[in-house]
Amino acid sequence: MRGQKGEFNGDTAVLHQRGVRTPLPDAEAEQVFHENMMLVADAQERKADLLADPDVPLLNAHEAKIDRVAESFERRLRRIAGDDYREAAMAYNRGERDDRIGALAAYYFEGLWRIQQRTTVTDMLFAPIILRYPDSFTVNIRFASGYTTTKSIRYESPEHSREELDDKYAETYYEECLYSQRQAAEYIRETARIIREEFPHPDETSFEERKYGGIFYAGGRRGSVFSTMLERVEPDPDRFSEPVTESTLVDAGPEARRTERELLFDSEIVH
Repeated sequence: MRGQKGEFNGDTAVLHQRGVRTPLPDAEAEQVFHENMMLVADAQERKADLLADPDVPLLNAHEAKIDRVAESFERRLRRIAGDDYREAAMAYNRGERDDRIGALAAYYFEGLWRIQQRTTVTDMLFAPIILRYPDSFTVNIRFASGYTTTKSIRYESPEHSREELDDKYAETYYEECLYSQRQAAEYIRETARIIREEFPHPDETSFEERKYGGIFYAGGRRGSVFSTMLERVEPDPDRFSEPVTESTLVDAGPEARRTERELLFDSEIVH
């Protein structure tokens, strides 16, 4: 990312072993956090619906999910740095500013830029982890080499295949791809349920029931093969000893290190 004004080439150093911790000081903040997580769940369900439809190209489902994630990143950037978030991020990375807002803008803008590359780039795994604590939540944006984890579900897109098959094999291959997409759709729909359970509505659950929650998601692609996974993560109750009053960068926690070790050992976190 460092360079002349207007240029942007990415700089994963801003993501390296870091996350963002955001306070949840009141009912309004709790409601906004819940709504954002429900948008993530909705995006999973929408992707499942598109994957299960044989008349919808897989790329449409893939791009729809990316668009939802990118939209959430843009909303966060505008909330943090206003409409000029891009310039704030680039100024921070050029060393022209060294403040909390600039650092947060650079962090999320790097994530947004890399998310937007995913429709054309293969062997890049998007692997964020989102954790709820009693007084705050954290978002740890990660990208890894490779396209899968040790627990990912794989499915295939005939539109992305470069293989030239005879007609008798092409039909079989196409049906196998549709079957893998239907299986993935069932799995993805179940992951939406996990998200809703991990981050319940603040007006419908007690504080004890919702004060901890977490998910780890990973999605990638290699050629015509796509992968996805999502599972619960148990937040470390001893991670933070001090309260937080404003969004700030924090070191990646033990949960991030644990998921890297257990689920990404075939990949390398891109720094």
